[in-house]
Amino acid sequence: MTKFTDLELDPKVLKAIAEAGYEEPTPIQAQAIPHALQGRDVLGIAQTGTGKTASFVLPMITLLGKGRARARMPRSLVLAPTRELAAQVAENFDTYARHTKLTKALLIGGVSFKEQDKLIDRGVDVLIATPGRLLDHFERGKLMLNGVQIMVVDEADRMLDMGFIPDIERIFKLTPFTRQTLFFSATMAKEIERITNEFLTAPARVEVARQATTAETIDQHVIEYSPSRRDRAAKEKREVLRALIDQEGEKLTNGIVFCNRKSEVDILSKSLKKHGYDAAPIHGDLDQSLRTKTLDGFRDGEIKLLIASDVAARGLDVPSVSHVFNFDVPSHSEDYVHRIGRTGRAGREGRALTIAMPADEKYLKAIEDLLQREIPRMESPYNPAPTRSRSKKATEADTAPAPDAAEDPGKPPARRSRRSAAKTAAPAKAEPAPPAAEDAAPKAEAQPKPEEKPKPAARSRGRGKKGGEDKRRQDEVVGMGDHLPSFIAMSFEERMAG
Repeated sequence: MTKFTDLELDPKVLKAIAEAGYEEPTPIQAQAIPHALQGRDVLGIAQTGTGKTASFVLPMITLLGKGRARARMPRSLVLAPTRELAAQVAENFDTYARHTKLTKALLIGGVSFKEQDKLIDRGVDVLIATPGRLLDHFERGKLMLNGVQIMVVDEADRMLDMGFIPDIERIFKLTPFTRQTLFFSATMAKEIERITNEFLTAPARVEVARQATTAETIDQHVIEYSPSRRDRAAKEKREVLRALIDQEGEKLTNGIVFCNRKSEVDILSKSLKKHGYDAAPIHGDLDQSLRTKTLDGFRDGEIKLLIASDVAARGLDVPSVSHVFNFDVPSHSEDYVHRIGRTGRAGREGRALTIAMPADEKYLKAIEDLLQREIPRMESPYNPAPTRSRSKKATEADTAPAPDAAEDPGKPPARRSRRSAAKTAAPAKAEPAPPAAEDAAPKAEAQPKPEEKPKPAARSRGRGKKGGEDKRRQDEVVGMGDHLPSFIAMSFEERMAG
């Protein structure tokens, strides 16, 4: 079994490792560190939680043991996709470089430029930064990268997801061609492979696990749930999560709940707090000081449930996370690997539970295709009481017997169209009134009731001219010339008598 003492690291580094309680390196560390100490470029591919950070921090401290940094010209550069991951690298550097005189600077957003400029002006051996903030300092003329001897790109696939690849290519071109490059990623997309072919020179490829695999120590399950009604889907989904948390009981010491959207993070966090759960949100829109405070509280055990967006899927180094809940199935299958990689770290057992709705079927299939295996299903602990849907009520109303038309033939039933009402009333008009005697029948048929007589017929008789449709159409055109329409000369009484 390989030990850290077998890796030819600086004695000061070995002392710090022993004080941290480590004796044996992880597989990625055991394979990557020797190549890095030889000055070779390294392409490391390993699942999250396997110790990639120490794979480049330990040899970097050893290689930088000799030499001195100059103002505004860092000797090494570490690029990380998120503030949290950059802060984690800085913590690792502080742990393993405690017995050396090496200096570092952390360049991330949400922190004053002035304080960061002071550190750069003094000269730093290790510069840890996110791509955007690094380029901000460079464009302000506060930083030069032509003295970089070692360059590290961590979580390169996450860089691709966040759109940092153009920035990474630009930074590569600002550094010397003779630099040593250590490139680490959990997956190898085509764009990542293109960059490694362009900027790495004969790299030593270190792959300790199949690409996009999950740790065997993680117990994974999918809870498939169909809401009782579409308008209740969001509410019932939160109830499913609460039922899962309650079901885990004492086995849940702490956990991370992942959502796809920042807005959902805030909604879910407030809902859990309302129901008495110890939860706090973290996402990219929060102030950096609040994000740091929340993470520290989670690490210290003051916060039991961390509700997070994918900004926290990588870069959270909390070894004892017992559970990961995927409140939303990730739309990118690789994100599933990184999310559940927050649990089951360093050989510990972990549990990952994913809530899948019917609309998530295609995303779930993509995840299983990536893992090349089916994730076991688990029955939902939440079973709501059946509710009477509106559609059922509407169906009962539609199938109810209609009122008898003979009761009120002149008034159509409620919610009927005018056309339906006309069809109902038509037979009543066509049926003649019963005659008082036999000789009155012809007169009743020839003489309709006054109230049923159409008004256009009365107008045509009042004109004293030819009746009929043609004459009515002509008289309907009203002008102010020599022609005076006959109805204007009629009195109101004459028109009503007609």
